[in-house]
Amino acid sequence: MAKAVFLDRDGVINVDHGYVHKVDDFEYIEGVFEACLAFKKLGYKIVVVTNQSGIARGKYTEDDFHTLTEWMDWNFADKGVDLDGIYYCPHHPEKGIGEYKQDCDCRKPKPGMLNTAARFLKIDMSQSVMVGDKADDMRAGKAAGVPTNILVRTGKEVKQDGIDEASVVVDSIADVPKVLEAL
Repeated sequence: MAKAVFLDRDGVINVDHGYVHKVDDFEYIEGVFEACLAFKKLGYKIVVVTNQSGIARGKYTEDDFHTLTEWMDWNFADKGVDLDGIYYCPHHPEKGIGEYKQDCDCRKPKPGMLNTAARFLKIDMSQSVMVGDKADDMRAGKAAGVPTNILVRTGKEVKQDGIDEASVVVDSIADVPKVLEAL
């Protein structure tokens, strides 16, 4: 069984400009590639788990998401980082349109994306870590049995509920390798 670092996307990997779906709007958080290389050296798989309610709301399509994701994946590969999995939730229980309006088990804070990744990639959740920028990311990690849930300050405004749910709060993903080395 492998251990993994689960990463939220917007606010953790890239600057959250709101419903980011175009390459031109995608701005990496400083230090993300170096942090991911460090995760790999520490023996972690890297799995992206991202809510994409912009699809549900009709702001962009799943094809738009896949095009951007493929570009992002190649950027990581060019820097020597292979992402082991990318999981997304295109649903929203209230604001979704058509088939996307549903209360699914994949939308964080529910653990569906993490659980699916764990089964498919043979991940030991008790050895894994969740990195996110809001309370729902921390809740999803906990619900999936992830003991270490790290809140970063580079995304949504850090609120008390996020701090309360987190194992530790750091400035950005660049600080996470130090936390993992101490585990």
